[in-house]
Amino acid sequence: MYPIDLSDKRGIVLGIANHRSIAWAIAQILHQAGAKLAIAYQNERVKNSVAKLVADWDDTPLIECDVSDDDNVKAAFDTVGDKFGSLDIIVHSIAFANREDLGGPFVDTGREGFRLALDISAYSLLPIARYGSPLMQQNGGSILTLTFQAANRVFPGYNIMGTAKAALENEVKQLASDLGQQDVRVNAISAGPLDTLSSRVISHYRDMKRIHAERSPMRRNITTDEVAKAALFLCSDLSGGITGEILHVDTGYNIMGI
Repeated sequence: MYPIDLSDKRGIVLGIANHRSIAWAIAQILHQAGAKLAIAYQNERVKNSVAKLVADWDDTPLIECDVSDDDNVKAAFDTVGDKFGSLDIIVHSIAFANREDLGGPFVDTGREGFRLALDISAYSLLPIARYGSPLMQQNGGSILTLTFQAANRVFPGYNIMGTAKAALENEVKQLASDLGQQDVRVNAISAGPLDTLSSRVISHYRDMKRIHAERSPMRRNITTDEVAKAALFLCSDLSGGITGEILHVDTGYNIMGI
């Protein structure tokens, strides 16, 4: 059992693609802390790979949730409600942009690429909160998402995803205001560069990672384990008075002026 006990908590983690996913690291630590989890997968194409990751976990529902379809999101949380009755934790770790929009001049971003990135990476948090928060009405709960410093600074090559993360961070604050009286907290972790399936398609990613290690106060990059531990805190009752926050897990890079 992890030092933080979540054995009385039920949660759902959205955004696991493979073993390198930040969402997978978070799911593992929540599971180790005793939380009863449902795992969402996007579609049948990724279901088997996700199922293999949790094959050794007892009684872990796998639930399809395509966040581009509101009816699908609603059906997913209806299923969670049927299986768990209530919910304490929602982890939203979902982002997507077309490969061609993650490099080159931002000014060349097309309308459809812009719409797609904002829809999947930012808007998706709204229906998840809309259909998930009613399951938290009995005891309150924690909704957590993942962001990046490109929401506030320019990272060449990150392009439209920076715009999407800016929208996502504003949503965190507005949802925190909307849901606070239900004792539902909404927070985000702003993680430093991490090697994931998504990061590999970002142009200049290696430069981002190198510069982060050179200029951050701790002179190194972060690990997925460090992000997972921060998520464990924000999903637990230890963070009961925290909502609307963007918690930086970046070895201090965000404080530096040069």
